[in-house]
Amino acid sequence: MAVVAAIVFAIAVLLFIVSMLLRRRLREKYATLWLVIGIAILVLSVFPGLLFGLADLLGVAVPSNLIFALAIVLLVGVALHLSWELSLAEDEVRRVAEDVAILRADVADLRAAQERAASAESDERGDD
Repeated sequence: MAVVAAIVFAIAVLLFIVSMLLRRRLREKYATLWLVIGIAILVLSVFPGLLFGLADLLGVAVPSNLIFALAIVLLVGVALHLSWELSLAEDEVRRVAEDVAILRADVADLRAAQERAASAESDERGDD
């Protein structure tokens, strides 16, 4: 029963990832990681002997402990990656904000110059 539940869960995860990818709610670079994870869950569900063999190979007494350990490592990796992506996005936002401030100053200078030119032109017409 647990094997069937794991297979259904893995297929549901894969379908959800593909659905998010098709609706453009998940970028390809993130979808790849989650698809690999979903496929790994599916393979380990279909062939539970692989999990037992891997647990024996790594010296883990209970295979479910290996799953939890791998999940923790994965989640730490995802958190670090997302922190890195956030840092890049913050740098980009700061750079864009600086560019916008410079452009606003340039527009203000151009408007002031245009007003001075229009004022000087109207003064010349008024002097005639």
